[in-house]
Amino acid sequence: MQSPPAAPAPITEGRVFRRVVLKLSGEILAGEDKHGINGAVIRALAEEIRDIHREGTEIAIVIGGGNIFRGVKAVSAGMDRAVGDYMGMMATVINGLALQDFLEKEGLVTRLQTAIEIKSVAEPFIRRKAIRHLEKKRVVILAAGTGNPYFTTDTTAALRAIELNADVIFKATKVNGVYEADPQKNPHARRYRYLSFRDALVKQLRVMDSTAFSLCLDNRMPIQVFDLSQEGNMKRAIRGEAIGTLIDAFEHSVFYE
Repeated sequence: MQSPPAAPAPITEGRVFRRVVLKLSGEILAGEDKHGINGAVIRALAEEIRDIHREGTEIAIVIGGGNIFRGVKAVSAGMDRAVGDYMGMMATVINGLALQDFLEKEGLVTRLQTAIEIKSVAEPFIRRKAIRHLEKKRVVILAAGTGNPYFTTDTTAALRAIELNADVIFKATKVNGVYEADPQKNPHARRYRYLSFRDALVKQLRVMDSTAFSLCLDNRMPIQVFDLSQEGNMKRAIRGEAIGTLIDAFEHSVFYE
């Protein structure tokens, strides 16, 4: 029986990325506290971003707000969905301000841009201006989602990555990649090293929400999912090392051995 063709080498393997969009959930900033902003966690995150920035990578950061307010939870309690989503957008601005402060304490020049105008604390998001900031080696923090209710920060990350001509989306999480099944329910579930967009769709693997994933699929925007809590992972991802799971337009998906 003829064996299936070998998977092609991923386009990002061994490549040092020029420009990335880093997607951070608000929950990451809370650390073990579960809610609010953990100073030790955000300081360590700022130090790691400083280190990869020094290697020449242009960085835009899309930040969530779930550590402060979750619109979906408020809706389940009876709040109007649009109102809940706008409140969630405000929570991302709070996180953006905190991250900006810690990054600047590490000597980085930053710009906080928001999809909803709050001129006293941030610039409005303007695509050409954001690109110019990146070209000048400023770290750009993107808050307030898309500025519209009913869209997640996953969708924001996909949209901004495409708009800013990024090389890849780094989806930094608390898990070390994408599995074929829930590893908590199935301890024998295998972790993908490379995952094709097609397999992710067919197998209904929840990498990002459907709108975000469709944007990445249609625009061939790679997604790297990795565990942010493991020290040095972000630097390894920037250098194109095989960590976590890379989702791209592969012909075949490949598991870790």
